[in-house]
Amino acid sequence: MNNKSHPLLNRRAFVEMGLGLGASALWPGNGLVLMAAQRSSKRLEEDDPANIKLAHRLNARSITDDDLLFLKQIGMRWARLEFGTEETPFEYLRATQQRCARYGMRIFSGVHYAYRSLKVQLGQPGRDQDIETYRTFLRDLGRLEIPVASYDFHPANTYTTNQVERRGYIAREFSIADFRNKVEKQHFEREYSAEEIWAHYTYFVKAVLPVAEETGVKLALHPDDPPIAKMNGVAKLFTHYDGYRQAEKIAGGSGNWGLTFCVGTWSEGGKEMGKDVFEMIRDFGGRGKIFEVHFRNVSSPLPHFVETFPDDGYMDMYQVMKALREVRFNGAAEPDHVPQLAGDTGVRRAGTAYCIAYMRALLRRANEEVG
Repeated sequence: MNNKSHPLLNRRAFVEMGLGLGASALWPGNGLVLMAAQRSSKRLEEDDPANIKLAHRLNARSITDDDLLFLKQIGMRWARLEFGTEETPFEYLRATQQRCARYGMRIFSGVHYAYRSLKVQLGQPGRDQDIETYRTFLRDLGRLEIPVASYDFHPANTYTTNQVERRGYIAREFSIADFRNKVEKQHFEREYSAEEIWAHYTYFVKAVLPVAEETGVKLALHPDDPPIAKMNGVAKLFTHYDGYRQAEKIAGGSGNWGLTFCVGTWSEGGKEMGKDVFEMIRDFGGRGKIFEVHFRNVSSPLPHFVETFPDDGYMDMYQVMKALREVRFNGAAEPDHVPQLAGDTGVRRAGTAYCIAYMRALLRRANEEVG
């Protein structure tokens, strides 16, 4: 072979190229290192306001400092804090925010289960007191510049019918047949129609949405999981596209009303949802109405599904991430119902690290492809 005719073996040309490009480009890959560096310099970093914020769901009452250190170690910068039903004074909320900040994490969304009160969701006496607790929570989020409050509205819900092993890990299973034949029971003294639940939801939203608007907090409505029209004698509303559209009308076009879009729940419903995952992202996400995303996969649509890690279900989660970036979604995306790996307890560190690493890789690839 004539070395002078082959640029990779022509020593003089190789050296001249190095003088022009810098020594870092001369070594392994013959220029691939340089190209990788150029791509990296254009990457949308996770702390860029335009980017999706990878976050994790934390129980504010039980999270330990070791848990927070672990999350810092895997690069978590955002959190969704869930406070349960207990009284949450402003000072406690602020102290929790400061505690997360010591580990490099900011709070993107907050959850207080005052909205889950049966007095609120079934229109019982005393609901105004529970609604006022939630209104106070929204005001406190606004004072602390926490931008989102996530909530749901499905009294008498049953989330699971079994825990099963899939690929060696432990995950939630739901079977309509098992639910109807083995689990379902009427929780209350009578059944509740969709019209009644709509009236109670409307009362709640009309009471809390003005506070959200005043304080700059966005209300993010989670769909009903699983998306079944009636469970345990109580109708459910947010099991399909039409339910979300009706809720949007009730909110009167407010910029502070939108979705916690649960990819797993929507995948559970399949064709029965009215619009698929990607149509929902283009519709609500394209109008800036998706505030938060639960990034979860499932084995199949109903009548039976098992929750999975993001790489192990029927939904192509890379295409989901890409679709979110195409509509310029820049809210928080979180692992949801993380399956249990060997040795996992508490925040399920191994499973959480698995999900976050997978999501981070998908996000970087999507940002490179979408631009």
